[in-house]
Amino acid sequence: MRIALIGYGKMGKAIEEIALKRDHAIVLKIDEDNLADFTRENLSGADVAIEFTGPHSAFDNVKKAIGWGIPVVCGSTGWINRLDEINKFCTDKKGSFLYASNFSIGVNLFFELNKKLASLMSAHPDYRVILEETHHTQKKDAPSGTAITLAGQIIENIPSKKRWVNGDSNNPEEIPIISKRIDPAAGTHIVRYSSPIDDIEIIHMAHNRLGFASGAVLAAEFIHDKKGIFAMKDVLRF
Repeated sequence: MRIALIGYGKMGKAIEEIALKRDHAIVLKIDEDNLADFTRENLSGADVAIEFTGPHSAFDNVKKAIGWGIPVVCGSTGWINRLDEINKFCTDKKGSFLYASNFSIGVNLFFELNKKLASLMSAHPDYRVILEETHHTQKKDAPSGTAITLAGQIIENIPSKKRWVNGDSNNPEEIPIISKRIDPAAGTHIVRYSSPIDDIEIIHMAHNRLGFASGAVLAAEFIHDKKGIFAMKDVLRF
Protein backbone atom coordinates (compact mmCIF):
# COMPACT_ATOMS: atom_id res chain seq x y z
CA MET A 1 0.00 0.00 0.00
CA ARG A 2 1.26 3.50 -0.84
CA ILE A 3 0.77 5.98 1.98
CA ALA A 4 0.91 9.78 2.04
CA LEU A 5 1.72 11.29 5.42
CA ILE A 6 0.06 14.67 5.88
CA GLY A 7 1.92 15.83 8.95
CA TYR A 8 5.44 14.57 9.59
CA GLY A 9 6.03 15.40 13.22
CA LYS A 10 6.62 12.87 15.98
CA MET A 11 3.41 11.02 15.19
CA GLY A 12 4.07 11.01 11.45
CA LYS A 13 7.51 9.54 12.01
CA ALA A 14 6.10 6.86 14.32
CA ILE A 15 3.50 5.96 11.67
CA GLU A 16 6.24 5.77 9.04
CA GLU A 17 8.22 3.36 11.22
CA ILE A 18 5.24 1.03 11.66
CA ALA A 19 4.14 1.29 8.00
CA LEU A 20 7.58 0.37 6.67
CA LYS A 21 7.75 -2.63 9.01
CA ARG A 22 4.44 -3.78 7.52
CA ASP A 23 5.90 -3.52 3.98
CA HIS A 24 4.02 -0.37 2.97
CA ALA A 25 5.62 2.48 1.03
CA ILE A 26 5.62 6.14 2.08
CA VAL A 27 5.23 8.04 -1.19
CA LEU A 28 4.69 11.58 0.16
CA LYS A 29 5.55 13.41 3.38
CA ILE A 30 4.06 16.85 4.02
CA ASP A 31 5.07 19.12 6.87
CA GLU A 32 5.40 22.85 7.48
CA ASP A 33 8.53 23.06 5.36
CA ASN A 34 7.05 21.71 2.12
CA LEU A 35 3.37 22.68 2.10
CA ALA A 36 3.67 23.59 -1.58
CA ASP A 37 4.13 19.88 -2.33
CA PHE A 38 0.62 19.12 -1.07
CA THR A 39 -0.94 18.99 -4.55
CA ARG A 40 -3.39 16.78 -6.40
CA GLU A 41 -0.59 15.52 -8.66
CA ASN A 42 1.67 14.53 -5.79
CA LEU A 43 -1.13 12.94 -3.79
CA SER A 44 -2.35 10.92 -6.78
CA GLY A 45 0.46 8.43 -6.23
CA ALA A 46 -0.98 7.39 -2.84
CA ASP A 47 -3.59 4.75 -2.03
CA VAL A 48 -4.45 6.45 1.26
CA ALA A 49 -3.50 9.58 3.20
CA ILE A 50 -2.91 9.62 6.95
CA GLU A 51 -3.44 13.10 8.40
CA PHE A 52 -1.91 14.09 11.75
CA THR A 53 -1.40 17.85 11.94
CA GLY A 54 -3.23 20.31 14.18
CA PRO A 55 -6.65 21.82 14.82
CA HIS A 56 -6.12 24.77 12.48
CA SER A 57 -5.06 22.79 9.39
CA ALA A 58 -6.79 19.42 9.66
CA PHE A 59 -10.12 20.41 8.12
CA ASP A 60 -8.57 21.90 4.97
CA ASN A 61 -6.11 19.02 4.61
CA VAL A 62 -8.83 16.38 4.87
CA LYS A 63 -11.17 18.22 2.53
CA LYS A 64 -8.47 18.59 -0.13
CA ALA A 65 -7.51 14.93 -0.03
CA ILE A 66 -11.10 13.69 -0.16
CA GLY A 67 -11.84 16.14 -2.96
CA TRP A 68 -8.92 14.68 -4.90
CA GLY A 69 -10.28 11.16 -4.52
CA ILE A 70 -7.88 9.86 -1.87
CA PRO A 71 -9.14 7.90 1.17
CA VAL A 72 -8.21 9.71 4.38
CA VAL A 73 -7.43 8.52 7.88
CA CYS A 74 -7.36 11.47 10.30
CA GLY A 75 -6.23 11.63 13.91
CA SER A 76 -5.95 15.39 14.38
CA THR A 77 -7.98 16.67 17.31
CA GLY A 78 -9.42 20.05 18.26
CA TRP A 79 -11.51 20.49 15.10
CA ILE A 80 -14.42 18.06 15.57
CA ASN A 81 -16.92 20.94 15.59
CA ARG A 82 -16.57 20.67 11.78
CA LEU A 83 -16.64 16.88 11.58
CA ASP A 84 -20.25 16.76 10.36
CA GLU A 85 -19.29 19.13 7.54
CA ILE A 86 -16.48 16.83 6.44
CA ASN A 87 -18.69 13.76 6.69
CA LYS A 88 -21.27 15.40 4.41
CA PHE A 89 -18.56 16.46 1.96
CA CYS A 90 -17.19 12.92 1.93
CA THR A 91 -20.65 11.48 1.29
CA ASP A 92 -21.31 13.97 -1.51
CA LYS A 93 -17.96 13.10 -3.13
CA LYS A 94 -18.50 9.35 -2.59
CA GLY A 95 -15.18 9.34 -0.81
CA SER A 96 -13.60 7.43 2.06
CA PHE A 97 -12.93 8.87 5.50
CA LEU A 98 -12.05 7.51 8.90
CA TYR A 99 -11.68 9.78 11.92
CA ALA A 100 -10.64 8.74 15.40
CA SER A 101 -9.75 10.84 18.41
CA ASN A 102 -7.40 8.01 19.34
CA PHE A 103 -6.19 5.10 17.19
CA SER A 104 -4.70 3.03 20.01
CA ILE A 105 -6.27 -0.42 20.27
CA GLY A 106 -5.97 -0.14 24.05
CA VAL A 107 -7.79 3.20 24.10
CA ASN A 108 -10.58 1.84 21.93
CA LEU A 109 -11.01 -1.05 24.36
CA PHE A 110 -11.01 1.62 27.09
CA PHE A 111 -13.82 3.41 25.24
CA GLU A 112 -15.93 0.23 25.39
CA LEU A 113 -15.23 -0.13 29.13
CA ASN A 114 -16.15 3.52 29.65
CA LYS A 115 -19.53 3.09 27.98
CA LYS A 116 -20.31 -0.03 30.00
CA LEU A 117 -19.26 1.59 33.29
CA ALA A 118 -21.30 4.72 32.56
CA SER A 119 -24.35 2.58 31.83
CA LEU A 120 -23.95 0.82 35.18
CA MET A 121 -23.38 4.10 37.06
CA SER A 122 -26.46 5.80 35.61
CA ALA A 123 -28.56 4.22 38.38
CA HIS A 124 -26.28 5.56 41.12
CA PRO A 125 -26.51 9.38 41.24
CA ASP A 126 -24.55 9.60 44.50
CA TYR A 127 -21.36 9.20 42.49
CA ARG A 128 -19.77 12.30 40.97
CA VAL A 129 -17.92 11.66 37.72
CA ILE A 130 -14.77 13.55 36.74
CA LEU A 131 -12.27 13.06 33.92
CA GLU A 132 -8.56 13.79 34.07
CA GLU A 133 -6.15 13.79 31.12
CA THR A 134 -2.41 14.35 31.08
CA HIS A 135 -0.29 15.00 27.97
CA HIS A 136 3.04 16.53 26.98
CA THR A 137 3.37 20.30 26.85
CA GLN A 138 3.51 20.39 23.03
CA LYS A 139 -0.07 19.18 22.70
CA LYS A 140 -1.98 22.04 21.11
CA ASP A 141 -5.53 21.36 22.29
CA ALA A 142 -7.13 20.92 25.69
CA PRO A 143 -9.01 18.90 26.63
CA SER A 144 -7.72 16.05 24.50
CA GLY A 145 -9.90 14.56 21.80
CA THR A 146 -9.84 11.28 23.70
CA ALA A 147 -11.19 12.98 26.84
CA ILE A 148 -13.95 14.62 24.81
CA THR A 149 -14.89 11.22 23.36
CA LEU A 150 -14.98 9.71 26.86
CA ALA A 151 -17.17 12.56 28.13
CA GLY A 152 -19.52 12.20 25.17
CA GLN A 153 -19.94 8.50 25.87
CA ILE A 154 -20.80 9.23 29.51
CA ILE A 155 -23.36 11.84 28.45
CA GLU A 156 -24.95 9.29 26.12
CA ASN A 157 -25.29 6.76 28.94
CA ILE A 158 -26.12 8.95 31.96
CA PRO A 159 -29.18 11.11 31.18
CA SER A 160 -28.49 13.56 34.04
CA LYS A 161 -25.21 14.63 32.39
CA LYS A 162 -25.76 17.29 29.73
CA ARG A 163 -22.30 18.63 28.82
CA TRP A 164 -18.60 18.61 29.67
CA VAL A 165 -16.51 21.56 30.81
CA ASN A 166 -12.75 22.07 30.73
CA GLY A 167 -11.99 22.63 34.39
CA ASP A 168 -13.64 21.83 37.70
CA SER A 169 -17.39 22.20 38.20
CA ASN A 170 -19.92 21.44 40.92
CA ASN A 171 -22.85 21.58 38.51
CA PRO A 172 -24.40 18.06 38.56
CA GLU A 173 -25.28 18.37 34.87
CA GLU A 174 -21.63 18.93 33.89
CA ILE A 175 -18.70 16.56 33.55
CA PRO A 176 -15.46 18.28 34.60
CA ILE A 177 -12.38 17.51 32.49
CA ILE A 178 -9.12 18.38 34.22
CA SER A 179 -6.32 18.86 31.67
CA LYS A 180 -2.66 18.67 32.68
CA ARG A 181 0.37 19.32 30.48
CA ILE A 182 3.54 17.70 31.82
CA ASP A 183 6.71 16.46 30.11
CA PRO A 184 7.29 13.70 29.32
CA ALA A 185 3.81 12.23 28.97
CA ALA A 186 2.51 10.17 26.06
CA GLY A 187 -1.05 10.34 27.39
CA THR A 188 -3.01 9.26 30.47
CA HIS A 189 -6.79 9.31 30.84
CA ILE A 190 -8.69 8.68 34.07
CA VAL A 191 -12.45 8.35 34.51
CA ARG A 192 -13.32 8.55 38.19
CA TYR A 193 -16.64 8.11 40.00
CA SER A 194 -16.48 9.39 43.58
CA SER A 195 -18.93 9.08 46.46
CA PRO A 196 -18.68 9.70 50.22
CA ILE A 197 -18.20 5.93 50.59
CA ASP A 198 -15.76 4.96 47.85
CA ASP A 199 -14.21 5.72 44.44
CA ILE A 200 -14.34 3.73 41.23
CA GLU A 201 -11.95 4.57 38.41
CA ILE A 202 -10.65 3.25 35.12
CA ILE A 203 -7.29 4.36 33.73
CA HIS A 204 -5.53 4.16 30.40
CA MET A 205 -1.85 5.08 30.36
CA ALA A 206 0.08 5.17 27.08
CA HIS A 207 3.79 4.35 27.35
CA ASN A 208 4.71 5.74 23.92
CA ARG A 209 3.25 6.69 20.53
CA LEU A 210 3.58 3.27 18.93
CA GLY A 211 0.07 2.17 19.94
CA PHE A 212 -1.44 5.22 18.23
CA ALA A 213 0.76 4.73 15.15
CA SER A 214 -0.05 1.03 14.84
CA GLY A 215 -3.77 1.74 15.00
CA ALA A 216 -3.51 4.46 12.35
CA VAL A 217 -1.76 2.04 9.97
CA LEU A 218 -4.41 -0.62 10.66
CA ALA A 219 -7.07 1.99 9.86
CA ALA A 220 -5.33 2.84 6.58
CA GLU A 221 -5.17 -0.85 5.66
CA PHE A 222 -8.88 -1.13 6.39
CA ILE A 223 -10.09 1.93 4.49
CA HIS A 224 -7.90 2.17 1.40
CA ASP A 225 -10.19 0.02 -0.79
CA LYS A 226 -13.54 1.06 0.71
CA LYS A 227 -16.06 3.86 0.26
CA GLY A 228 -17.89 5.56 3.07
CA ILE A 229 -17.39 6.97 6.56
CA PHE A 230 -15.85 4.73 9.18
CA ALA A 231 -14.56 4.66 12.76
CA MET A 232 -12.11 2.53 14.71
CA LYS A 233 -14.98 0.35 15.93
CA ASP A 234 -15.30 -0.77 12.29
CA VAL A 235 -11.59 -1.54 12.05
CA LEU A 236 -11.61 -3.47 15.32
CA ARG A 237 -15.04 -5.06 14.64
CA PHE A 238 -16.62 -3.94 17.91
